Amino acid sequence: MQLLTGLNPYGLTYHLGLQARGTRRANPRPAGLEGFIALARELDARTLELWDGWLLPLGDAALGALKQRLSGATLVVSAGLEHAQIEPLLHIAAVLDAPLIRLAGTPILCGDRAIADPPWPQRVRLVRDKLAPFAEAASRAGRTLVIENHQDFTSDELVALCEEFGPTLRIAYDTGNSFPVAEAPLDFTRTVAPYVAHLHLKDYRVQRTEEGIRLVRCAIGDGAVPFAELVAILARHHAMLPAVLEPGALEARHVRLLTDAWWQFYPPRDDARLQRCLEATGRNALPPAADWRTPWERGKDGEVEAYELDMIRRSAANMRAIGIM
Repeated sequence: MQLLTGLNPYGLTYHLGLQARGTRRANPRPAGLEGFIALARELDARTLELWDGWLLPLGDAALGALKQRLSGATLVVSAGLEHAQIEPLLHIAAVLDAPLIRLAGTPILCGDRAIADPPWPQRVRLVRDKLAPFAEAASRAGRTLVIENHQDFTSDELVALCEEFGPTLRIAYDTGNSFPVAEAPLDFTRTVAPYVAHLHLKDYRVQRTEEGIRLVRCAIGDGAVPFAELVAILARHHAMLPAVLEPGALEARHVRLLTDAWWQFYPPRDDARLQRCLEATGRNALPPAADWRTPWERGKDGEVEAYELDMIRRSAANMRAIGIM
């Protein structure tokens, strides 16, 4: 399988100006879209996932010029389902000739359905209600929606959505986000593989806690995700996939899957599946006493930009070393 590996903005949120926008902690000199393009060229990115906040203010002439500048790369328009409007996204995708529109399904993190507001069952209904017209419009426009496993839906639930809405809806598979729903990366991959249309290459070092697991940002390839085995599973179903590098967020994710409360709104616990998840976290694990905080979490804002840039470059080097980039 050939991966057309490139870049998205979400592992570079401080550098690009997405982190803490509008607050005193925001980067005073954000690199923005131009900085993103410059870094993508440095890394020889073959796929560029473009945040809709950059694209929505642009007119057709500016979008056309951007398409010309990025000629040769696969472009993906990126938004969140909850607040997105489909017609502007489809128009942007048409002007850019972007085949995919990536959607984050919900803002739920750490798989924590118990604290969802509105409650999880209602939130799932809202996702389905919004996907229905989105999928219909995307089908008419000849575009594919790719919903991300955004630390919310299990592999089985994502497949069910794809089956419900047909080939217009496929999966943007974030390789680090099986742990937050208590699934091992390879278990998750085997389930979703036929439905994957876009790949987010993410990794975590995992630290065990009394309540569960803490997912700590790291260079892609330095953590718990077994990329060679994962890609081999995907290769059974695909000859080519667009992919992007995406180190984790600047805030660690604490998944409290060893507490009873966390399991509210999940199907009955599969102990064997959970055990495989916990065993998978042992790869390159972070010791229990290690300081898991990023410079952002330690309040060292002046160190964050270099931290992000060093990590994305190490991630690219790691992926090149195993033939993924």
